[in-house]
Amino acid sequence: MFNWIGFRHLTVTIGHDVSDPVPTAPAEAPVDPLFTHPASPFERTNPGAPLAYPSPPLLGERTFITPLATWNTYKTQIQFAFAILAYLMFLVGSVIVVAANPGADWRYWAALLPALPAGVVVWLTVRQLGRLDEVQKRMQMEAIGVSVATTGLVTFAYGFLEGAGLPHMSPVLVLPLMVIFWFLGLIGLYLRSRVRR
Repeated sequence: MFNWIGFRHLTVTIGHDVSDPVPTAPAEAPVDPLFTHPASPFERTNPGAPLAYPSPPLLGERTFITPLATWNTYKTQIQFAFAILAYLMFLVGSVIVVAANPGADWRYWAALLPALPAGVVVWLTVRQLGRLDEVQKRMQMEAIGVSVATTGLVTFAYGFLEGAGLPHMSPVLVLPLMVIFWFLGLIGLYLRSRVRR
């Protein structure tokens, strides 16, 4: 037989009467994903408010570039271009003057005139190399090293070939060879750095 009195006592000791509604479980707090915590490595930084820049000019509007801004931006390139232009002008003038006066005593001085703007080109080049950062300086030095070593190897090997009967190589070709090998060295170093990334 079932003991109703004991059952009633059991329900009172639990804390509610049989006639009370069944209590519901307390609501659990939602689980936060890892990236919502401020100290989490998954936290993304929020971008700042966008800056208001003036829009670029439309095609129909007239714009002009101030000469001073252009000079400051392209100063080295402009100076280098003027030095090369002066070299070419002095070279053409020197060749014409020396060819027109083959017996003149001053023809040697006239032949040396293109060396003045060439010296300015050298000075501008060295000054620009001094303004490079460490990575660019290292790349330039490696390219110059490749150029000097390769030019030395080519001219040394050609010296042996001259002994075998090839025509004499003019010393004027040494500098263009160095420039070509320097350029090829720069391209090779650039490609090597791109492949390593």
